[in-house]
Amino acid sequence: MSLLLNTSSGLRLSGSLASSFSSPKTHLHLSSSFALLPRRFPHSSLSSLKASLSFTAATMGDAPDPGMDAVQRRLMFEDECILVDESDNVVGHESKYKCHLWEKILTGKMLHRAFSVFLFNTKYELLLQQRSATKVTFPLVWTNTCCSHPLYRESELIKENYLGVRNAAQRKLFDELGIPAEDLPVDQFSPLGRILYKAPSDGKWGEHELDYLLFIVRDVNVQPNPDEVADVKYVNRDQLKELLRKADAGEEGLKLSPWFRLVVDNFLFKWWDHVEKGTLTDISDMETIHKLT
Repeated sequence: MSLLLNTSSGLRLSGSLASSFSSPKTHLHLSSSFALLPRRFPHSSLSSLKASLSFTAATMGDAPDPGMDAVQRRLMFEDECILVDESDNVVGHESKYKCHLWEKILTGKMLHRAFSVFLFNTKYELLLQQRSATKVTFPLVWTNTCCSHPLYRESELIKENYLGVRNAAQRKLFDELGIPAEDLPVDQFSPLGRILYKAPSDGKWGEHELDYLLFIVRDVNVQPNPDEVADVKYVNRDQLKELLRKADAGEEGLKLSPWFRLVVDNFLFKWWDHVEKGTLTDISDMETIHKLT
């Protein structure tokens, strides 16, 4: 039986979603660098892939939003999110497109399951990403390592040990950041809690998610997918606090995703202590669903 708690927090709106790409053969190791890492596409040229996706979009006829980026369009119409009630019971599925239309969200029928990964290196620095400019929701905002959705498919609906959500996280960390599955064993993700939140993006788009918070400590090789990620950087606590200050002051046009800000304001800094101590299991609470506003 899930408990639903109401918690208030200053919410700065800016925000999330994700996609997929092919496996890189060459990896660069990202340590504490704030530099954007280049991505290589070994199986087929980026131009031929985009041409294929453009053709797919063209065959959709009079589908809405014809100006949408081809990669994001494919994901929005092909991916099926898992619809849930406020107790996280599965009640159906719907396209990612409809799940993120604000007018649909306002009907109260588009609450869907999501996850947010917080990946730390062995220096206990948190890997952040800036979402790409072509993202449909919350483009160019800074957020946690990876944020996306388990899809309505057998491998990502598994309830036991939250394996479905862990499988989805492993999949998207490869799609967005090029981190191979073998570098991120699913049993190494620590589910710490769940939050429920709603946030508009730009008037047309928004989020209404029941979000699983997954923490993991690994040193990884990162190859960002430019269709998903504009930039990446590791931050320590003080650097994150400076990022928050700039976002609050509106400096450098810096914005944070709403779900990331909610986790920062309610949990992150006290959980960071347990990351360093190796005691994350001590604070895991998967019974409570925190309703954040």
